[in-house]
Formats: sequence, C-alpha cells, structure tokens
Amino acid sequence: MKRLHTLLSLLVLAGWLLAACGGGAAGGGEQKELVTSSGFVCPLPDTKLEVTSKQLNLFVWTEYIPSEWKECFTLVYGIKVNHDEYSSNEEMYAKLSAGGSNYDLVQPTDYIVSLMVKQGLIQKLDKSRLQVVLANMDPNYMGLEFDPNNDYTLPYQAGTDALIYNADTVQNPPKKWADLWNPEYAGRMVFLDDSRVIIGMTLIMLGYDPNTTDPAQLDEAKTRLAELIPNVKLFDSDSPKTALIAGDVDLGITWTGEAFTANQEVPSITYVYPEEGAILWQDNWAIVSNAPNLDAAYAWLNYTMQPNLFWLMLRDFPYINPNKGALEFAKTNQPDLYDLYMASPITNPPQEAIDKGHRIKDVGEALPLYDQIWTEVKGGE
Repeated sequence: MKRLHTLLSLLVLAGWLLAACGGGAAGGGEQKELVTSSGFVCPLPDTKLEVTSKQLNLFVWTEYIPSEWKECFTLVYGIKVNHDEYSSNEEMYAKLSAGGSNYDLVQPTDYIVSLMVKQGLIQKLDKSRLQVVLANMDPNYMGLEFDPNNDYTLPYQAGTDALIYNADTVQNPPKKWADLWNPEYAGRMVFLDDSRVIIGMTLIMLGYDPNTTDPAQLDEAKTRLAELIPNVKLFDSDSPKTALIAGDVDLGITWTGEAFTANQEVPSITYVYPEEGAILWQDNWAIVSNAPNLDAAYAWLNYTMQPNLFWLMLRDFPYINPNKGALEFAKTNQPDLYDLYMASPITNPPQEAIDKGHRIKDVGEALPLYDQIWTEVKGGE
C-alpha cells in the first residue's frame, strides 16, 4: 500500500547537513564525508556490521524507497543495491511462489504475511542483529495479529485506504463507501488496483466482515461491484494521485501517502474517512527464506532504519511512520517537516478513524473466491 514522491524537498534542504549527525561509525580516526549525487551527506552507521556480500536484492513496492538510501548504503558498505518493484501483494507473492528469485528483502502488507509464513517464503528474524532497530519502533505497530511476536517482520509504514475527492469539482462529496455508487460519479473515479481493498470496502458497505469466507456474502459483493466497476475510469496502484492532480479524475479511493501529496499540490483535494470505517494496513520488511545475501540484508535494515535516515520517509513517502526514533529526530532537526506531518489528519489520523477502521486479513482457502470475483468483475463477466 504505498507509494509516491512528494515535493517537500524544499522544506529539508537546510537540514541535510544535520541529517548526517547522530551516528558514529565503529573504529577511530577521521571519517571521510560521504555525499550522494543529490548532495545529501550520508550519516555513518550507528554500528557498522561486517558484511562479505557484494550486492543486495530488494523487491519492494513502487515509489517506496528514498533514493539517498541506496546511494548511502553503497557508499558506506561498497554493496551494489538491485531494486525491483511490484504494484500488489499478489504480484509479489506469485513471483516468490514461482521460485528461482534471488531476492533478499520484500515488503509484504499485513494480511499476506501469515500466508507467506505458511508457504515458507520468508524466514524468522534474528532479533539479536536488530536490537537497535527494534528499540526505535513505536510499540503500537508491534505485535499485531498477523505477526504477534514480530518473528518475521519489522514495521515499515502504516496507513489507511479511504475516500478522496476534489472539493472544487465534486458538488456532492462522498461521506461513506456506499456513496461511490452514486451515478453522478460515473467516469470520474480512480480506484486502487487492489482486489482485497476494493472487495473489502464493498463488503464493509454491505455490513459484512471484509474478510468473510461466506460464499453468499461474497456473491452479493460481486453483484454490487459489477454495478460499480464500469463507473471507474482508472485503476492505479502505482500513482493514483497523478490523475487526481492532473484533473483527469475527481474522486476515488487511495492510500494515505498519495492523498497527502495530492493535497499538498492541490489543496482542494480532500481525504475522507468513510462513515463505515476506513481500511487500516501496515507494510513491513521481511527477509526472503532463501536470501542469498543475508548479511547485507541485516546491514540494510540496521542502516536505513536509523532515525537519521528513516526521517527521509516523511519527506518522500509521508504515510504513518512507525519509527518513533525517526519522528523524534525530525522533530528536532526537521521541525517544519515534522509539524506538517503531525498537523495533517491524513498522516496523523484522528483516533476515531483508527477505532472504526477495518484490517484486511488472510482468508485462507477462500482466497480463490476473492481472486475469481476480481477477475470476473474487472473483465465485465
């Protein structure tokens, strides 16, 4: 769930030198300053790990990694970072399930983690190699139902899926999921290309559990979705904000970060938590079971999740940040960025929105029913 590049860089140019502070490298003597192609001064690792691998293979969501991370990691460790992207959990899961990949790290969303564990696609974390990272995590994002002991995952970003509209062009704005069926919205909407989210919100609209395995309830959701899908102009999980900002669409369903960036560029674009409850989610880091560069994977997690690097997520990908150390760093060293993040109900949602929210979960053997519904309604069957 993911994925953007905000134009907030002007807020942080003056803070780049400060971002290099806060971490000393192992060993004595003067350290050469490491600077990326953009002029960002790379902080040294809080603890520089011994690594023999020469490369690291990432398989991550689109638009979800600050460019400085890759450059800094290479400058610090001399390791080449290879970077492939996916647009849905199902795409990532299918590629790993097919075998033959050489990926080290992936970013599964909460609901697919348990399935990946069952299938042996991700490995248990060695927490002794992640002690500082774990200490920086906000406990509100640890120990969740999909991985109660965080044996397999580390929180990366959290967020919501909710309604969005342009107040300048939508006279009767949506307030709940059910409003999306309004005929006046036909041909004006962008939806996430995400089967579990779109089927889930339809089930919520009908008063059902978004993780139901009841065939009758799923069939009812399919019928209602078949009425709605022809009214959707665009499905986009890579950059749904683009069509909104350009004015190609006026409303729809999107993620936290995409909504935040769209609102910063076009203030009339408004994010709404539906009355029936938004969908809550959390993306996570996980190490692939057959990761060929395990030492580099642990080095990457330790380095990029340092507060003096992870604060860049507020600049580039402003979702809900579960790294309390990074927020504390930003509060001191990037106050304008921090204040903007904290003041927005998009990135700092009201407690009521969280309390009313729904989480997507693994539906086990009912998953083929969801896949079939999605294939048929998008295909017009």
